[in-house]
Amino acid sequence: MIDVHQHLWPAGFVDRLRARTEPPYLDGWTLHTAGEPAYEVDPAAHELGKRVALEQDAQTALAGVSLSSPLGIEQLGDTALLDAWHEGALSLPEPFKAWAAIDLVEPDVDGLESLLGRGFIGLQLPAHVLGTPAAWADLGDLLTVAERSSKPILVHPGTATLPAGDVPGWWAPVADYTLQLQAAWWAWHAFGGRTAFPKLRLCFVAAAGLAPVHHERLAARGGRLGTIDPNLFVETSSYGPQGIDAVARVLGIDQVVHGTDRPYAGTVDLRQGAAATAVIRYNNPHRLLYGIDPAAAER
Repeated sequence: MIDVHQHLWPAGFVDRLRARTEPPYLDGWTLHTAGEPAYEVDPAAHELGKRVALEQDAQTALAGVSLSSPLGIEQLGDTALLDAWHEGALSLPEPFKAWAAIDLVEPDVDGLESLLGRGFIGLQLPAHVLGTPAAWADLGDLLTVAERSSKPILVHPGTATLPAGDVPGWWAPVADYTLQLQAAWWAWHAFGGRTAFPKLRLCFVAAAGLAPVHHERLAARGGRLGTIDPNLFVETSSYGPQGIDAVARVLGIDQVVHGTDRPYAGTVDLRQGAAATAVIRYNNPHRLLYGIDPAAAER
């Protein structure tokens, strides 16, 4: 099994968060961010031995860990914090591999190429900075590096913008994050991303906020997306049989990849049957990460 979407904070990264006095920062294990209420982090969720044992029990061959983009780190200009993430992530034991992140204030294109060459499985970008066609165009240099390196892009929710007044704790993940992902999905298509980057592999976490389910509405309003894109994937975290079945009916089962968002969620039985489950949990993630289907490579 391959899980393309998890979160695990290396010790050095935790230390750097605790050294900060402006959001995002940790006070003990209380996380303070600019866009969401204070959050009590479970220390056990980032205890390396426990996480390794958990993945061994699940028979996970690879777990892709990513920087927590809702913290807003990519737009801080704090290179020490980003460096702590990258160095710590590279030191994680099997089955963990990491997605690279980048300072979006002053993107270091050469630095990204170096990171991808050092073993990072791809580049994570926050969805909130990808919500318009022009935003995708502005990051074209980063997309070019990923495409040239044959490494995928993971689109993950970024910093939340909460409405005024009290809202429940689930508001940001359910309302804000999904809207970010939907906007990024439609912006990629409106930008003409596949024409501009014909070989780039992309994955939108959390089923792109169920954006593909709205393709019927797109057609009703005069839009058209054409044939299924074999290099465009959605990931399953936080959704179950109903949501993933609806997305798969639009995109096809081959574009759905397994991800849990651990430690915030876990593996869900999608009730797709044994063959489809195997494809979602191994073949499709392998194709996303490496560009080849392992079953085809063995023939």
